[in-house]
Amino acid sequence: MTGIVRVVVALIAIALGVGASVWWQQSSKIVPDYLNTFPEPRTLADFTLFNQDGKEVTKRVFDGYWSLLFSGYTYCPDVCPTTLSELNQIYPQLQQLPSKDPIQVVFLSVDPLRDTPQRLHDYIQFFNPDFIALTGPHTQLFPLARSMGMMYAVHADETNSANESYLVDHSASVVLINPLGQAVGRFKPEYEAGKLPVSNAEKILADMAQVTKGG
Repeated sequence: MTGIVRVVVALIAIALGVGASVWWQQSSKIVPDYLNTFPEPRTLADFTLFNQDGKEVTKRVFDGYWSLLFSGYTYCPDVCPTTLSELNQIYPQLQQLPSKDPIQVVFLSVDPLRDTPQRLHDYIQFFNPDFIALTGPHTQLFPLARSMGMMYAVHADETNSANESYLVDHSASVVLINPLGQAVGRFKPEYEAGKLPVSNAEKILADMAQVTKGG
């Protein structure tokens, strides 16, 4: 066998090995049952917000954690408290999952006019003191929400902002952020007649067991 032939054979063997490796990785990849994954992980917009303790927070808050993020506001009459209650119910099981990266729950308020740090602190304590609550100016909130594929609208004007009677339109989805600080997908709410459109906590738990195991 000439030297050139040996080189060609070696290159073919390497190519076949790489191809088999890629095929194996793809075929063994864990596919969540309920998480609506994005085609590619989304890089979050840079931001400076504050948490329920009044401390400044950047997107480093997501580093090294799997984060389940839900956006809303504390004056929300139904979807927000129901979703946070659902997440609180599965929180102990989430903490017991054999993941090298811990799991955290983040509540992002898109109503900074009313949701002060003290109010966020009292609100989130009611559900779980381990949860993180964040908010900040709309100049920081809006790009962040958009980078996660979400939108919101505050229906406040001079006639209703003073008496705190306005509502806020927001997504009912729970966004999953990976330990690299990238949004990878969202758990969408379930729409059934006569029921609130909230994400199913048991389905979130089932998928998180798969996703965190897959890395």
